[in-house]
Amino acid sequence: MSDPRLPVDPDVELSIPQQRRELAHAPWATLGAISLGGVCGALARYGLATAFPHRPGAFPWATFGTNVSGCLIIGVLMVVITEVLRPHPLLRPFLGVGVLGGFTTFSTAMVDVQQAVGNGAPGIALAYLAATLVTALAAVWTGVRLTRALTPARTRSRDAAGAAEPGAVAPGEAGARVSAVASEGDAR
Repeated sequence: MSDPRLPVDPDVELSIPQQRRELAHAPWATLGAISLGGVCGALARYGLATAFPHRPGAFPWATFGTNVSGCLIIGVLMVVITEVLRPHPLLRPFLGVGVLGGFTTFSTAMVDVQQAVGNGAPGIALAYLAATLVTALAAVWTGVRLTRALTPARTRSRDAAGAAEPGAVAPGEAGARVSAVASEGDAR
């Protein structure tokens, strides 16, 4: 039998009773929050891409701006929900994985690179690829640093006093978690 603590297997064969039982333990509220957030984020991205289209071989500013702003917001969000607030348990999956995962689109960035090369603009493709990687990482870092500088941290103040709550995120851990959440946007 499946371990109920493991994530839902996307290859569940409903005709097999043992596999069907796995769905009884699925985190439906979390999956619903992620799905709803993903729809919202993808619609926002679609709106920006429609409002700011680019011609073949030109720099795709809408995708670039979407990914960089999404990474900045991920940096801000992860500090706020792991170090400042005690949010509802569904807020992080909704905003971090859902909305920002649906909003950012590194797969589209790679398609844009391929199309630029195919349209005879390898210089634009290379510049876009490098700019996307550097500015996306810089945006996450900036979001984390600025938010930490501008907000009181509930866990940092407890850590300094030596009374951190069990499961609290230490300041050094948030960056690793931000990286993990940022990579979740790649799956979209």
